[in-house]
Amino acid sequence: MHLISAVVLSALVSGCFGQNQTFPSWFLFGAATAAYQIEGGWNADDKGESMWDRLLHTQSGITLDSSNAEVACDSYHLWQRDIEVAKELGLNMYRFSISWPRILPSGFPNQVSEDGKKYYNNLINGLLEKGIQPVVTMYHWDLPQPLQDLGGWANPLIATWFADYARVLYTLFADRVKYWITLNEPLSICDGGYNKMAAPYLDDMKNGGYLCNKHVLLAHAEAYRVYEKEFKLLYYGKLSMANVFFWFKPESETDDFATQLAIQMWEGRYAHPIYSQSGGWPPELEKLLAEN
Repeated sequence: MHLISAVVLSALVSGCFGQNQTFPSWFLFGAATAAYQIEGGWNADDKGESMWDRLLHTQSGITLDSSNAEVACDSYHLWQRDIEVAKELGLNMYRFSISWPRILPSGFPNQVSEDGKKYYNNLINGLLEKGIQPVVTMYHWDLPQPLQDLGGWANPLIATWFADYARVLYTLFADRVKYWITLNEPLSICDGGYNKMAAPYLDDMKNGGYLCNKHVLLAHAEAYRVYEKEFKLLYYGKLSMANVFFWFKPESETDDFATQLAIQMWEGRYAHPIYSQSGGWPPELEKLLAEN
């Protein structure tokens, strides 16, 4: 998939394409946002509560100034200006995330919000009218609070819940959205959420964190298969997952094994199950965790 949503230095492109200083025709310049960080309208219309809403409304000291995202950039009401800004910047793609509780207030597909549908339809159609390709992230950390009350990402049923949610999104928007990202930074979801660095702000990495690790990957796979089996032959879209990685280098040769283990711990847990032929976590990491 020829899709890059970050600023790339021209020197890097020059190195890749010789002396030609122009980007290839398939290159998409873009920007990315996340629903909770920009939308505001936290309780507008029939939107449900997210776990970030609950966290910042009930616990103080999470943010430095006790701020929350009740209003944020107010993109829920200012989406037309957002599109104008994207056009002014010369973007030809815009990656945004859909708020799970704005589309499914309870987290489940028994209630689909008409107001949520209208908001995202307006945004998608407005982008396309300006020649900007929408790239949709299905999940950027704002789990519906009712699902968190049921155990959230530590509950094995969440892979099915996420697949049901993905099916709703495909049904509503896949006729116009050709690029999908299932989950943004699974490492941040699990290692952040279960090490008291992000919602749900729990201190339970050894149990909940590793269960979360497993379940986000299963959720990605389930959502991918739903598209593959039910929508791909209709719309021919592309799906991926946005991983975030940390890199480690040894200070000496004696640190080689520890360095590789660190890479497996931070990268392998979220990449090896998808990209390796054998699947599962890296064997050395499984051995380490089993012994500790």
